[in-house]
This record gives sequence, structure tokens and C-alpha cells, in this order.
Amino acid sequence: MLIKLKRGWEKPESAVTPEHLFWNRRRLIKSIAAGPIIAGAASFLGKEAFANTDPSATLYPFKKNDKYKAPRPITSEMLAATYNNYYEFGSSKRIFEAAKALPLRPWEIKVAGMVEKPFTIGLDDLMKKMPLEERIYAHRCVEAWSMVVPWSGFAMKAFLELAKPLASAKYVVMKTFQNPKVAAGQRASWFPWPYTEGLTMAEAANELTLLVTGVYGKPLPHSMGAPLRLHTPWKYGFKSVKAIVLVEFTDKRPTSFWEELQGNEYGFWANVNPDMPHPRWSQATETVLGQDEKVPTVIWNGYGEFVAHMYKDLKGEKLFM
Repeated sequence: MLIKLKRGWEKPESAVTPEHLFWNRRRLIKSIAAGPIIAGAASFLGKEAFANTDPSATLYPFKKNDKYKAPRPITSEMLAATYNNYYEFGSSKRIFEAAKALPLRPWEIKVAGMVEKPFTIGLDDLMKKMPLEERIYAHRCVEAWSMVVPWSGFAMKAFLELAKPLASAKYVVMKTFQNPKVAAGQRASWFPWPYTEGLTMAEAANELTLLVTGVYGKPLPHSMGAPLRLHTPWKYGFKSVKAIVLVEFTDKRPTSFWEELQGNEYGFWANVNPDMPHPRWSQATETVLGQDEKVPTVIWNGYGEFVAHMYKDLKGEKLFM
């Protein structure tokens, strides 16, 4: 008899589809009544919580850039910071307490590969060199839930100017930290740690692509990928690698974390498209965190005017996986 042993990331559809995972108003009310989420969240949502641990705390809030509009009002700060996918710290959405174990200083980013001169730079030194700003962007998870967040950081285009990639570089690869002593999820051998993601050079240089250091006018909480993460609002959220320590330029397309695990479900491009269902669920609608009702999903997550031109000449590519 053939016996199949499921690995930790292999879950039944009922465990991963949005219907099972969504926060809605009734659940939120119950959570607030229960108390622990409020108590846990309060310890990092207040700006004063960062005063002694994050040298960048005094820089916030950044100047707002109102060019990029979001389709809905901003999501509750507490909700956005306590409902997260972060497999380094576990497969549930409630990892915000476990993630606090990750030390955020000192934090260095290594720039390597096809660049004029490889270098390593501390995050606080990097921020001093970058044009810091706040942008309100929508975030769409591949699991069909979404939120709207005021992200703080700097355009990746500005980072590319500092990194000076060679003209022959075609892709930029980003990797997260590797510290299984504090990140229990990284002890799971079936995952291809460290978490790896990549963009084409055109995507990296697009005006929307943001390297994020903060949210809601203060530094990023651990649970949302502190101290440095990626956000590409026209792509599904799993592209947004968290806690970045390596940025490498290459002429070979990288294989990302989820692509290596389940390539028929999670591909390199991962552009939002309501007409391209996930193999196990529809992408036509999404549930907004904090609301009961579903809303229609928009192609490119509503940012087509900024990004669609990058893909018009690509044939044979599964752009929405």
C-alpha cells in the first residue's frame, strides 16, 4: 500500500482558501473581545515602541507621495500588522509575536553579482542615501484577500542607481535572512530556505516598485517584514520578500521560493489577473480585511497604467502565475 506523508506546507484546500482564512467583522469583534490580539499588537503599533530599538524611528513619518491611488480606504493598522503570511515564523496568520524574536539591528544588505563593485551597506546608512517617501498602495494576496496600507520607503529605482548593475544584468534576486535559532519555520527542511524572490530589471526599475522600511508613519513591525521588504502592488503578495539581506544581479532568471515548492501554482511573474484562476480557487474576487463582503479583483490590481507596457511583447510567458 502506498502511503504519502504530507510535508508541512502541503495543506488541504479548505486550509488555504480565503473562505477559511479571512478576517471579517464578526471575527474581529470576537478577537477584540478576547483581548490578546489588542494586547500583543499594542506593543509594536505605537511609535514609542521603536524609540530605543530602531535608529530610523525619528525619521517618520515620511513625506507623502499622492500620485498612486488605492481603490479603498486604508486598512486598520492593527489588522494589517497582525494578519500576515511569514513562513519563517510559522504557517498560521498569527505570527506577530513569534516574529519579534528577530533582531533588527545591526542589519546589513549585501549587494552582489553583476554590479560595477559589490558592497555591503547598513540599513540606516542606506536610508540616508535614499529619497524617503510614503505611498498608499493596495496589497493583494494570492489567497484572495487584500488590504490597503500606507507604505514608507524608497523607490527601488533609486536603489539601482546606488547599486550600479551592469548592462548585462537581466534580473535582480532578493533573499531574506537565515536564522533558524529565532525563526522556527526555517528549521523545516522541506522548505528551500532562505526565501528567494526576483524581478526583471524592468520591473525593478518601474516607478511603482518600492523597498519598504515602514508603515503607518513608523518603522515596519517585525510581522510585516522588518526592517526591509519589497512591495510590488500589481503582483500577488508572495513576491514581496521580507527582511532582505541580499540583493544580487544576474543574467539568469531566478527560481523563487514558492516556484520551487509548487511551480504549477506559483510562478515567476505572479501578476494579478481576475481571469486567471489559481489551480485550486478563483481569483475573480477578493475579501478586504475587516469587511464581510467580497469585491471584484481588477487586472494588475488596478495599476495597469504603470505596468502593463512591460509585458506587451512577452509571448509564451505565463504572466499571471
